[in-house]
Amino acid sequence: MIKSILLFTLATGLGLAVGAQLAGYPPAAHESIEWCDIWISHADETNLPRVLLIGDSITRAYYPEVEKRLAGEAYVGRLSSSAFISDPVLLKQIEMVLGQYKFDVIHFNNGMHGWQHSEKEYAQAFPTLLETIRKYAPNAKLIWADTTPLKVSPNLPADNQTQATDERIAARNAIALKWVQAQGIPVDDLNTPMRGHPEYHSDNVHFNDQGIALQADQVAAQIRKLLK
Repeated sequence: MIKSILLFTLATGLGLAVGAQLAGYPPAAHESIEWCDIWISHADETNLPRVLLIGDSITRAYYPEVEKRLAGEAYVGRLSSSAFISDPVLLKQIEMVLGQYKFDVIHFNNGMHGWQHSEKEYAQAFPTLLETIRKYAPNAKLIWADTTPLKVSPNLPADNQTQATDERIAARNAIALKWVQAQGIPVDDLNTPMRGHPEYHSDNVHFNDQGIALQADQVAAQIRKLLK
């Protein structure tokens, strides 16, 4: 049995109204479309370990291939979302999924959305993301996944903080690395193998089948280490 749930981050069913914010953080800036896609496979079975991939559309793209590679070893689910790391809706999404199912391994990323927000805001919010996952999945083994690079990074003025660039992605990855290393969380570096390989991209952000296959191989290998 496969259970799939499609949610939108503006839904009041998550218990938050548009414009809600975390104490101490600026209001999260929303994109023109906010979305969340949750997929829990084998929801009624418990004879294998359960794995959750948290991320965005990059995660959603490699999820089916990771699931295939771990078939017979683990049940793999996904929580992919456009919400920025400081958006309380993201934390509610995580709380909802982790409150419903026990996961043995959680592979997570957040970094490719919310470019209206500074890297300072990203750094301020990252500990809360970790705390939320730890709170609702205290026994899960965690893996942090680096944010992937762009096919072509735009040359923007230093005061333009509205778009993604490889420099900003690197800054966010460095912020995340500091926090996860301090907690002994292993890192799945998905950035380096994709960098300098435009042939792996399908557009400036997303990847084609070749890039997705390489990512899925690496993600599955990292998860398999912790399943053992």
